[in-house]
Amino acid sequence: MVKLEDVLAAVSLKDNEKKKNTLLWILAVIGAVAAVAAIAYAVYRYMTPDYLEDFDDDFDDDFDDFFEDDEEDEEEEAEEEAEEAEEAAEEAEEEAKEDEE
Repeated sequence: MVKLEDVLAAVSLKDNEKKKNTLLWILAVIGAVAAVAAIAYAVYRYMTPDYLEDFDDDFDDDFDDFFEDDEEDEEEEAEEEAEEAEEAAEEAEEEAKEDEE
């Protein structure tokens, strides 16, 4: 009876070891596949050109041009206002001279 129990215990230990060993192999395969996929993705990201960078550069150029036009308009308006102010000052001087005479 004792020997039968020993044999059954040994068989159950072997079954448990086989289950653990199988689970270990499954996890190892999943880990290897994940590692290969991560490496492939890293190589893909490294080798693929960055098209967005070119798009951003073009957009920035257009954006700068838009504001340069606004700055030019503002400068023209400031020049016009300065000319009007000078003309008004000249007219005021002429009126003051006429009043003095």
